Amino acid sequence: MPHPMTRRQWLSTTTQAACAAAAAGVWNPSAAAGTADGYPPQRTITRGPKHHWFAYYDKLQFDPSGRYCLGMQVDFEHRSPRPDDVIRIGMIDLQDEDRWIDLDQSRAWGWQQGCMLQWIPGSDRKILWNDRKDDRFVCHVLDVRSGQRQTIGHPIYCLSPDGRTAFSADFRRINDTRPGYGYVGLPDPHADQWAPAESGIYRVDLQTGQQQMIVSLAEAAAFPLPTENPYFAAEDMPRAKHWFNHLLVNPDGTRLIFLHRWRPEGARRWLTRMFTCAPDGSELRCVINTGMASHFIWRDPDHILVWARHASHGDKFYLVEDRDDGDFEVVAPDVMTRDGHCSYLPDLDWIVNDTYPDANREQTVYLYHVPTERRIELGRFYTPPEYTGEWRVDTHPRHSPDGKMIVIDTAHTSTGRQMHLIDISEIVAG
Repeated sequence: MPHPMTRRQWLSTTTQAACAAAAAGVWNPSAAAGTADGYPPQRTITRGPKHHWFAYYDKLQFDPSGRYCLGMQVDFEHRSPRPDDVIRIGMIDLQDEDRWIDLDQSRAWGWQQGCMLQWIPGSDRKILWNDRKDDRFVCHVLDVRSGQRQTIGHPIYCLSPDGRTAFSADFRRINDTRPGYGYVGLPDPHADQWAPAESGIYRVDLQTGQQQMIVSLAEAAAFPLPTENPYFAAEDMPRAKHWFNHLLVNPDGTRLIFLHRWRPEGARRWLTRMFTCAPDGSELRCVINTGMASHFIWRDPDHILVWARHASHGDKFYLVEDRDDGDFEVVAPDVMTRDGHCSYLPDLDWIVNDTYPDANREQTVYLYHVPTERRIELGRFYTPPEYTGEWRVDTHPRHSPDGKMIVIDTAHTSTGRQMHLIDISEIVAG
């Protein structure tokens, strides 16, 4: 891989693409940033022959300073993980020629969400991730400076903003119901049950390691359905396999969001409801009950941006109020037209999002400026056809703490999946 470009090299020229965009009357500040294709400055920050990725978009990949960027390393692709497959955990020093710093390893991971590797909120030295030890999944907390490691006897999914509490789902059941998101190595002990009361969402105290179930699958499956429901057959609910996926705490730590999914007996596709609850599992609310909710992010403690189905506009991005019968406001219906992995930048004026591969196998990463309703493409990244299904490479854009950098996973280079950095500082400053 070539030596990383300096900032001066990044901004050395204004290109023909910028001139063409200006002539066409297209507002494209990224063209003025000085790359040959009119996109903002960018570089690949991991090197082959091994493959690197971070996975999901709603975890803290950067340390608070923005210098260190977490990642995972693997020496194979294009198949499901096996119980004996080990991945390496590390971080990239963005201020030292993108140097890979090896930290540890994991035996509990999947292609889409990795091992839940992330920085503990507010900490500049502690990270955590999931692993398999003997006959259980666990979580390790590592001080990257001292090397001191603590093991918690339960895996985690997401963290509260104060870094003291974690929440988790049953990764054994997730692997049984949707491979790529759970972990191999331990079978689901309730695999023959539709909605077991012994499986659900857990609250984990990161200081003591104590954990307790706060919402069971049985409870979610029994949650009342709408009186008039044109979206799915209520009679399928008792004979459907249920699971939880995609947990995320709101910015002030007062609410937890999660997806309740179920696949009716004999059906190929699953259905989805979106729930929120208090951190102890009380005040359970079903905020989307139409059978379809996909990627989401909290905008603030009371509102959720989500790709969902609603009677007003069909399948679109909506800003949903977190309360019973909360308001639905459609977001960018003519601009953000496809499902993607969405996040707000820190000032909330910008949304970073992506798309799945189009007919040309290109994934688009873009910014949406909420006040002016403008969409700015950051790049189109070709994904080879062998990256499909469980081991596909979604870009999953993640932003730095200051909102000036984006890192994505991509297989558009000749060395398989690698991480790619995009400098958006001049765009968001404009």
